[in-house]
Amino acid sequence: MGVVAPKNTEVLDLKGLHLYHSGISNCSMRVRIVLEEKGLDWESHHLNILVKEHITPEYFGINPNGLVPTLVHDGVVIIESDDIIDYIDDAFPDPPLKPAGESDREQMYYWLRKAVEIHVKAVKTYIYYKRVGKNMAHDAEEDEKYRNLQTNPELLDFHRKSTTTGFTDEDVGKAKGILDDCFKTLDNQLSESEWIAGNEFSLADVAWMPLHFTLDKLAGYSFEPYANLGDWAHRISQRDSFQKAVLDWWPAHMGGKN
Repeated sequence: MGVVAPKNTEVLDLKGLHLYHSGISNCSMRVRIVLEEKGLDWESHHLNILVKEHITPEYFGINPNGLVPTLVHDGVVIIESDDIIDYIDDAFPDPPLKPAGESDREQMYYWLRKAVEIHVKAVKTYIYYKRVGKNMAHDAEEDEKYRNLQTNPELLDFHRKSTTTGFTDEDVGKAKGILDDCFKTLDNQLSESEWIAGNEFSLADVAWMPLHFTLDKLAGYSFEPYANLGDWAHRISQRDSFQKAVLDWWPAHMGGKN
């Protein structure tokens, strides 16, 4: 479980559910979807990551990686979207977002962890290379500020490539290969069941729908070869939680409402 002891102790006094998040962040989308599926009241602390509102000592004092989302529940601070949505489902079990059957539940956790495993090396790399990185370039002062705050080696390496050296064709080719393999497997799996982990909407679907959405909208990744995946995405897009958690928070300059 991604529970951390924050250096910014002000958040320890927060009561209820508080979410630090960004409209464009696929990881934030996961948490908002679960909160909406559960019908929970929560307080928004929105950070526009495109203008680097998250790169501050105050926020790094809450989330040591400086990433969104972060959930604070009655002073308990949880980071990493997979841990957050798992935590919410345990803390607020109605309606459940984990399959009842052991095999389906194992499948759910496999795909939940897989989404995290490929996030930086595939999803984030591909999206930054195709679109977002151009909006998030750092000048020398911002670069120094980030490096003074960030201690995670993987994120420092990603930052170096996204702002200084650039991603190589090999980096992007590897990222696309990982995505192709995952989506081909998911498409085959969805030919046998309505949802990723059997016939119940679960945290696995919550984890992968934002990846589908942002890769499509931001990076132009082609899902044309994956008809079953397309049907699955359409089913999710009809849920109220998708409208409220994804579309209502999508930036207006990228075709959204806000």
